[in-house]
Amino acid sequence: MKVAVVGATGLVGGVMFQVLKEHKFPITELYPVASARSVGKKINYEGKDYTVIGLEDAVALRPDVAIFSAGGSTSLEWAPKFAEVGTVVVDNSSAWRMDPTKKLVVPEVNAGELNKEDLIIANPNCSTIQMVLALAPLHKAFGIKRLVISTYQSFTGTGVPAVNQYEAEKRGEDTSDTDRPYHYPIFENCIPHCDVFLDNAYTKEEMKLVHETRKILGDDSIAITATAVRVPVHGGHSESVNVEFHKPFTVEKVRELLAETPGIIVQDDLKNNLYPMPLLAKHKDEVFVGRIRRDESIENGLNLWIVADNLRKGAATNAVQIATYLMEHGLIGEAATVSH
Repeated sequence: MKVAVVGATGLVGGVMFQVLKEHKFPITELYPVASARSVGKKINYEGKDYTVIGLEDAVALRPDVAIFSAGGSTSLEWAPKFAEVGTVVVDNSSAWRMDPTKKLVVPEVNAGELNKEDLIIANPNCSTIQMVLALAPLHKAFGIKRLVISTYQSFTGTGVPAVNQYEAEKRGEDTSDTDRPYHYPIFENCIPHCDVFLDNAYTKEEMKLVHETRKILGDDSIAITATAVRVPVHGGHSESVNVEFHKPFTVEKVRELLAETPGIIVQDDLKNNLYPMPLLAKHKDEVFVGRIRRDESIENGLNLWIVADNLRKGAATNAVQIATYLMEHGLIGEAATVSH
């Protein structure tokens, strides 16, 4: 399998290599790809040094799959060029997510929709992935009417500059005159401002939760509202999700459905103070769900607390799982070439 990792020198790119290694993805040729300023740098993978190459050179090598974590503008320009030479692109940016001609995939939920015509596949937003994985079986069973979402998102979701800002502030340095990604300090602070503000007074991140959730679950009738907050946490994203169902449910059945869902770990033992936390989710691929309880203020209401490592299941792991599905179903590699 010839694999290109685009954005190889970035924060998610680094995690991507780790996940590829841990999942034993069968790589015969590896192409670390980055912008011009990073070309020539070395990436070590499985004890071997690889030289970072540019996008044009990577397209010419015709990899079987290219996993993108290089931002929306890069993806809009280059993903089609890879697709033109037969490379399947799994894109981590927001560039293609709401394109009606592109699939938005969480493998455990809707990978079955993929086919050999899908040359550009969108990886959902990190906060959407973990939530939808938990909600999909519940929507199928009880029908979701409305969602009220509050997120507590790690600063690592903003990338290397945010990590640098946090670390500088932690050391007591004044970052006010630096080119920092946040308008305010993130150390010992919470910032209710993820991505840019839109005309409706919501942020882009909040509206991603609205639109992406509806697309993945295939139901535009779900009423959704969200507040996304950036928090000084390294380990991952946490979400308080209030769900209103169309049908009656029991908390016991909810727990049963979640426990049966691949990729979900239920942590909900109040007697022993067991509940999901980003500290415990860090470096793990699973999504953790707890504080499962009925919302007593409305009929058919439920509260969930959902936590996952945003750089893994929220980005790298989900992308590698998509690539693995494609490989196992003959949609990339030699089998795909034969089928075409």
